[in-house]
Amino acid sequence: MPHDTPLISTIVGGLVLAFIFGAFAHRLRMPPLVGYLIAGVLVGPHTPGYVADQNLAPELAEIGVILLMFGVGLHFSLKDLLSVRGIAVPGAIVQIAFATLLGWGLGAFMGWSTGGSLVFGLALSVASTVVLLKALQERRLVETERGRIAVGWLIVEDLAMVLALVLIPAAASIGGEGHAPIEPLSAGLSSLFGLDLGIGGMIAMTLVKVALFVALMLVFGRKLIPWTMHRIAHTGSRELFRLGVLAIALGVAFGAAKLFGVSLALGAFFAGMVLAESELSHRAAQESLPLRDAFAVLFFVSVGMLFDPNILIDKPLPILATIFIIVIGKSVAAFLIVLAFKKPLGTALTISASLGQIGEFSFILAALGVELGLLPEEGRDLILAGAIISIILNPLLFFLCDRMRPLLDGAKREDVVADPAPAADAIAAQEEMLPEDDEVHPTALSGHAILVGYGRVGSIVGQNLKSSATPFLVIEDSDKRIGELKAQGIETLSGNAVMRETLDLANLSGARSIAIAIPNAFEACRIAEQARSVNPSILIVARAHSDAEVDELKQYGADTVIMGEREIALGMVDRLAQVHHESVPYEDGHGPDTIMPTDDPPPGRE
Repeated sequence: MPHDTPLISTIVGGLVLAFIFGAFAHRLRMPPLVGYLIAGVLVGPHTPGYVADQNLAPELAEIGVILLMFGVGLHFSLKDLLSVRGIAVPGAIVQIAFATLLGWGLGAFMGWSTGGSLVFGLALSVASTVVLLKALQERRLVETERGRIAVGWLIVEDLAMVLALVLIPAAASIGGEGHAPIEPLSAGLSSLFGLDLGIGGMIAMTLVKVALFVALMLVFGRKLIPWTMHRIAHTGSRELFRLGVLAIALGVAFGAAKLFGVSLALGAFFAGMVLAESELSHRAAQESLPLRDAFAVLFFVSVGMLFDPNILIDKPLPILATIFIIVIGKSVAAFLIVLAFKKPLGTALTISASLGQIGEFSFILAALGVELGLLPEEGRDLILAGAIISIILNPLLFFLCDRMRPLLDGAKREDVVADPAPAADAIAAQEEMLPEDDEVHPTALSGHAILVGYGRVGSIVGQNLKSSATPFLVIEDSDKRIGELKAQGIETLSGNAVMRETLDLANLSGARSIAIAIPNAFEACRIAEQARSVNPSILIVARAHSDAEVDELKQYGADTVIMGEREIALGMVDRLAQVHHESVPYEDGHGPDTIMPTDDPPPGRE
């Protein structure tokens, strides 16, 4: 059996180089995805050396998009989607129209046909699913109002692009600008009944198919998919459960694309959304996470493979104009649209930064335009260059928005103070300037406890702190939990405790203790490390799921680490001992309980 197969070499070459350059980028304090893109350029056809398979890489990347959208659907209920329809639908439509107009103007200026210019503009108008979700997940914003609006906006863009992918061939065949096949269902109806549906019929057929798919998922899928997963879970086989999750994600996405003409990403999203109504959704998300991350990396590698570095020298001005439309034009349009809907400044900045890039749908549109003879190959190269450069610049855009937010907040408040309105009007204006629920402000507490995370563990800790009248605040990033905490009168900071700015707002230097109740050991270690460096005398309590996590948390400064599994086991053993032996509770190698303090105080502590 030959070992040098295209599939294996593509996966191995892509993942190994992505790991090497991703780690190097992280070392330079850059996003790892920059390293993934560079790895793709190196294994692409435009650089010397090994060249990965040009057909397999995009298909492997598409699996990553499917699994990523499935994971988003697991955390994005139908209620969440409907809750943002008022801004996501009109906002996305206006933003797509504005960006398409800018792209059409650039294409017309370069002498392209009207159809090619419109395809170019559409390709620049839609953001990348993978890049946007990666950025939101890294900042833990997916479950916040800003994250829901951004994802809802993205879903509307995907629906618009699904419609565009059907209409572009029809428009090309009608307008005579290119060579295009007729949509299969329309062609079948025309041959059977002799009906010429035209472009209006094409639109109607597309809308009918999408509506049929959505109705099928909401009516039958909401019952069938959770029921299937429950039956699999009752078998007790983790292997079958994991396989079932992947089969549903990939099967529904593929079936949606083949039977209804819906994009793979959109089909996977609805599969995850209907499964989210089951109590097994959290477990399904965990089981699909490793493959989701691996194939998302291959997506960035496949994008890098398409990039020809020579275009940076041959077409510098068109590239700059393309990047301006993507990064500046789209972002400014989205910013103004969100503000027009009277949303908070932080939401407007997040949405504008999220949409300041393009990705997978752009590549599909570019390939379709070239295939139909509408878009010149130069246009495709500009789209690829704009995609890669905008993806690299996107983290910088988020950074700038984070820095601009306090300045803009300050300017708005100064305008309110300087307004010579009557007293009653001034008070009303100041109330309008008050931050929304997602705004954060420094705490006035001192000598308090900081609780990071308010899930199953954090909520128990928080209620005990409250009942004992201990001054404390909670750092949480879920809008739902933040609302519940504020309703109980508990001070809350909205944000990610990994960020130093969030810990500073919690007055870490003046706190007596910090309880890290989140299950993510990597983030917990980072929080513990920062807490110890800022406040050497603070008590740090954390949770762990394994001995390795216990040791790692101790190394990063935790005083007390509690392993949940050992706590459960000892409780069970204690109860059994009382019944069978009437003996004292069982003790393991770590002592009579699961609380394991560090042997030595961390550096800098007395």
